[in-house]
Amino acid sequence: MALLDSLVDQGLRAEPATPAQARAILATGDDDLLDVVAAAARVRHRHFGRRVKLNYLVNLKSGRCPEDCGYCSQRLGADTGVLSYTWLKPDQAADAASAGIAAGATRVCLVASGRGPTDRDIDRVADTIGAIRAQHPDVEVCACLGLLRQGQAERLHTAGADAYNHNLNTAESRYGDICTTHGFTDRVQTVDQARNAGLSPCSGLIAGMGESDDELVDVAFALRALDPDSVPVNFLIPFDGTPLAGRWDLTPQRCLRILAMVRFVFPDVEVRIAGGREIHLRSLQPLALHIANSMFLGDYLTSEGQAGRADLDMIADAGYVVEGAGACPRTAATSSGSAAAARAPRSPPTPDPAARHAPQGGRARYRQADTRQKIVERGVENRADRSTR
Repeated sequence: MALLDSLVDQGLRAEPATPAQARAILATGDDDLLDVVAAAARVRHRHFGRRVKLNYLVNLKSGRCPEDCGYCSQRLGADTGVLSYTWLKPDQAADAASAGIAAGATRVCLVASGRGPTDRDIDRVADTIGAIRAQHPDVEVCACLGLLRQGQAERLHTAGADAYNHNLNTAESRYGDICTTHGFTDRVQTVDQARNAGLSPCSGLIAGMGESDDELVDVAFALRALDPDSVPVNFLIPFDGTPLAGRWDLTPQRCLRILAMVRFVFPDVEVRIAGGREIHLRSLQPLALHIANSMFLGDYLTSEGQAGRADLDMIADAGYVVEGAGACPRTAATSSGSAAAARAPRSPPTPDPAARHAPQGGRARYRQADTRQKIVERGVENRADRSTR
């Protein structure tokens, strides 16, 4: 296919796709899917080899967010049943981070709900970074705290943060359909502030919120204009109690095309498979590793992910190696002598089980009767309904 030949040639030179080419990738059919994946894999392998970077989330503060982002289980007024709790103590967060690092993560992502941090919150996060650095001086630390005010990015950088995550999520043209309490420009400004303060910018998108191909391409190129070092690609988890509940627009094939489009737009930039991969990519998850070079290990903020052991097995079975491990992930985990690494735990033990609303390892769970398995079952039912229409 001439389109793929051109995209590979461009990607090998680290030259991004054009908007027209990006739209064309999203419009390809299922018969061409493996060719699209193979083309994206050639670009991925040129710039990142067979390495997979593992990232680990630590949810420092959960729930009670005043913003009304339609996709979020922690949004204003949402009745989603997720745990709500205030800030983890630095030693609790460090213990949580240690479990992910033992299993192979080289970046820890510190996340807190809310519109943005207060100056006191920045102090808390600085103390947490210090606690993690004391145990793991070489791990990368990324903060994700919402919209930043002047001077806060500089303080995070001084405290030892390496990166800052703030996703654009969707195209500017439809941002008002997803959120009304802040705007697209607010998000762009926060990413700019982080970069200007010396933090590595991390910014991505959420697919599956009803966006068109044009809108997906628009947000990809808006991200391209921000020049991020990492681009997380999330797939909507349609929590009950949110405006986007019951939205099942994605298929595994669609998800792979979206990842391939992002790879061609960002040929030499870290592309990360993020939230929702398990329920949308399902059995095609290993194919995504041929496109993306980074992923989250284990759980997400308010939903369970695939067990860490299964993640490491999937990476090894696909012929990839964990970045920094220097060996097959399974070999590295079991030969290290670390029980925690060998188990690759879904989540570490609760640092303070007596604490009110204490999450397991700083990670809130989706506690409704509709668990992750129920979400998967609903998706299967909805797809079956569509196939019989």
